[in-house]
This record gives sequence, C-alpha cells and structure tokens, in this order.
Amino acid sequence: MLQVRVFKAVDHPEECMRYIDGHRRVLEAYGVTKVTSANVDWMYAPNSYISTVETDEGKVLAGCRVQLAGGDLAMPIETAISNLDPRIHDIIAELQEKGGTAELCGLWNSREVAGWGIGSIVMGQVGVALCEQLPITTMVAFCAQATFKNCQRLGFIIKNELGNNGTFYYPKEDLIATALIIPDPVVLASAHPLVRDKIFDLRARPVQRMVEKGPKGEMELDYNIRISQQVVNA
Repeated sequence: MLQVRVFKAVDHPEECMRYIDGHRRVLEAYGVTKVTSANVDWMYAPNSYISTVETDEGKVLAGCRVQLAGGDLAMPIETAISNLDPRIHDIIAELQEKGGTAELCGLWNSREVAGWGIGSIVMGQVGVALCEQLPITTMVAFCAQATFKNCQRLGFIIKNELGNNGTFYYPKEDLIATALIIPDPVVLASAHPLVRDKIFDLRARPVQRMVEKGPKGEMELDYNIRISQQVVNA
C-alpha cells in the first residue's frame, strides 16, 4: 500500500532529498532543467511543507510543496515572474496582510503511477486540503499547461491582472505558464464538485485509507496529512 504523508521540510532532510530526486527526474524527462521550483533553498525554510506518495520501501512516486509567504524566502512565483511583471511582489504582500497566503508548487508524479489514479490531481487535493491547517486565507500557484485544467478543478482561478491575462512564457519561449489564485480555500466555490467533496473529506478525516481509480486499475492509499499546530506555529 502506498503512503501519503505531509511533513515540515526543515525537519526531514532525507525525505526532502527523495522528493527532490523524483521531481528532478520528471522534469528532465520533459526536457526542463531550469525552473524556480527546482531550487532547494526551501529545504531550510521554516514555512515549507511537503506532501509525498511513497512506497513501503521509501521510494517517492509523487509529491507537492506548500510554501507559506513570509520570512527570507521568496515565493517561487515571485522568483519566476518578477522580472516579467514586478507587480507580483505587491500582490503577494497584500495577500499576506489580508490573512496570509501560500503557494502550491513543485507538484509532480512519476510515470510509474500514471494511469493508476495517482496523478497531479491527488497531490493537488492534498495541498489544498492543507489550507485549513495553515494560517492562510488564499493560495496561489504558477502552473504549466499540462496541469492547468487540474488546477481549475481544485478551485484555482486565473490572476488576470498579472502578465498577459495571467499567462507568461515560462520556463522557455515555447511553453506557457499561468498565474492562479484560490481566493476562498475554505469554501472552494470554483472547485469541481467531486474534487471539492474529496478535499472536504480529507479535511474532515486527515487519517484514512482511500482507493484511487485510474484507467490501469485501482490503488489503495494510506493518508495521514495531519500537521500538528505545534509544528505550524514553531
């Protein structure tokens, strides 16, 4: 059975390295070698949380990161687009003043679990489910075309005031990425109803077992996505 876990990055360096290695392999498979989410400074920041899907042997098959704004570490979206649209700094600062914000980033899944219902949407659901445990009132993302539709299903909407109606050529000229925001991560009014129900279920029961279904079959996942408030406030 595969395990879905959430941990504070700075407290789990070995687990972080397994997540990083898996993410790097996926990026390289698509010919992408330079993106801000591949920077590993977040490992040493106190406001970074990692979610992974891993085997009993500790092999990481999928993952995502939730990076809270604040502190010395810029948000990945700021690093990615500030040269193209410096307004991103003011927008993040404003969101931070209005109750706190975080970025869902570094989301990936290996080909080994593709088709088994453990794609990026599962990691996205976990990331958005965590909002309720964190001191934030909004969540942002900067997504590639491949994950845009899944981000919309999670409740993200386009941040139109940035770039060209929210879009940028990134990380290279033949690829487009989009700036997104969830303005209501508790209610998730724009989320797909089925996805919203699953996120709400994860929030109500952060420790549970769930069967994920895909074209290739089913896999049972053992979820434990609780973050202790002692860790969050540390």
